[in-house]
Amino acid sequence: MRLPNDAAQIRLAQMRLARSAEQEQFAAALHEMLTDADVPGADSEPGGDGALRAARRWAAGDHGPGLALWRTLAGLGVTALAVPEHCGGFGATPSDVVVACEELGHHAVPGPVAESVAAVPQLLAALSDEPPRDEHPCAGWLRGRAAGELIATLAMPPRLPYAVDADAAGLVLLVEADAVYLGGVPGARHQSVDGTRWLFEVCGGQMLARGPAVAAAAAHALDFGALASAAQLLGAGRAMLEASVRHARQRVQFGRPIGAFQAVKHHLADVAIRLEFARPLLDAAAIALADGSPTASRDVSAAKVACADAAYLTARAALQVHGAIVYTQEHGAAGPARCRPRPPGPPSRGRRPRVRPRAGVAPGLRPDAVETAVRRDRRRGTRSARALRRRWGRPVRDPHRARTTRTYTHPVAHARLRPGHPGPAGLR
Repeated sequence: MRLPNDAAQIRLAQMRLARSAEQEQFAAALHEMLTDADVPGADSEPGGDGALRAARRWAAGDHGPGLALWRTLAGLGVTALAVPEHCGGFGATPSDVVVACEELGHHAVPGPVAESVAAVPQLLAALSDEPPRDEHPCAGWLRGRAAGELIATLAMPPRLPYAVDADAAGLVLLVEADAVYLGGVPGARHQSVDGTRWLFEVCGGQMLARGPAVAAAAAHALDFGALASAAQLLGAGRAMLEASVRHARQRVQFGRPIGAFQAVKHHLADVAIRLEFARPLLDAAAIALADGSPTASRDVSAAKVACADAAYLTARAALQVHGAIVYTQEHGAAGPARCRPRPPGPPSRGRRPRVRPRAGVAPGLRPDAVETAVRRDRRRGTRSARALRRRWGRPVRDPHRARTTRTYTHPVAHARLRPGHPGPAGLR
């Protein structure tokens, strides 16, 4: 039976969005390697897998374990994915690069991942297309990148004003308008929100290329890097969700795991839905970039926004589920959860819900007992006064006023609903 044209296109799109068996096997192998990685010099770091321990050493200024991890990644072909075949690479599709970068973000691999794996190889490949290709200096850098001997980073002002981890990179590029320069000695260093990413000012040195083709190649490289960053965000969101689910199963409160409470379930379910909804946008952007679609830049931007929002929501949920333990350096989810950006928006006005003492109080119950209980619950963070009023409010006849007023009743103050009851001993 022949499908209608629209149905056939939908079926074809679904087949292209689904990952192949080879991609699933590659992601599984990369995940297993990063989980069990034996990184020299990072054994003294507490908790987490090998990649996470290397990230902690990288943040402390020791690049040795991280560089050793990058050499291990080269053995799996990660560093050669975006390198053309004539330079010793695989010439992989953007979808393959997305699979790799998602796992690198899932394990918090330190270093300029999006720049070194995606953006710089694309830029160098475009520059090395000029004959003779094999003798072009960019071809040599691409071979070193494919072999894992070189980590590359770049600055592209005004969108990328600084180069990430330029002190650990063997190749630093500076893109300004329609020209590409070889970066000199890294300048001033600036601290990022992420402790594993240091930002460096870069000054242009030797000019590598200039012209309209350079501007087009730089724009394509920027889209490729943004796609890799979106994949990293999605992987980091997965890691935080998995850590939150494990903690919710192990943490016991009130005699049962906190994951059994509906509020925690809903938080984590919202996170899982947001991550799953971001994935199709990421895969569709990778396909649009591979096909050279005129809407590729727009699709990459939409995927980046969706993955960033999903990672931000995941970080907030992880902070709430874990509590104060996630703020410690030793915890595995500490890095991604603490590095969430602050969303734009108006500042809080700092209003506090007002609770007025009710007039109709049962004998023996202090008029300020309800307000005291509300303030105590607000300090504990269990629920707001407004939510308590919605749950425990009762219409009470005020003897001094003709109309019926709706007042707040705390669970410990139920005695006022029973006329003549003196109330709990603690509130007399």
